[in-house]
Amino acid sequence: MPLKSAYFVGMKAASLNELKKELLGLEPNRLVEICLRITKYKKENKELLTYLLFESDNEHGYIESIKELIDEQFELIPKNNLYLGSKMLRKTLRTTNKFIKYSGHKETEAELLIYFCRKMKKSGIRIHNSTALTNLYQQQLKKINKAIDKLHEDLQFDYQQELDELH
Repeated sequence: MPLKSAYFVGMKAASLNELKKELLGLEPNRLVEICLRITKYKKENKELLTYLLFESDNEHGYIESIKELIDEQFELIPKNNLYLGSKMLRKTLRTTNKFIKYSGHKETEAELLIYFCRKMKKSGIRIHNSTALTNLYQQQLKKINKAIDKLHEDLQFDYQQELDELH
């Protein structure tokens, strides 16, 4: 027991292994209480728990719902105002990355980032008139490449073709 209070006093977080051991020893009702309490503090915690409970079994459906969200956000981006357009593009990308993080699958990451880049390219926003947007686009291509490298060979080939279209 003294170990637990040491973490609280110094506000030092326990290691992942220590947390795992402690959680494995809890009764199911207590575990549910802890999960619900965690979701009260941050919207991201609630979104992650929602993904884990309701979406993780249907990754394809999850990807499609994120693509719809990306579509909705792209419709709101002004094409003639580069400043506002770039701000809204970055916001859309932050949202996309947040949902990629929830999934944790490299295939989901590759697919959603490819989709984002396609939408960005077809949006009518003058990406090449802005160094920041050009860099943002290039950074996403690098992230896609890294995600593809970690996939199975068959999937790598398919996604690599899609990536080549974006260059």
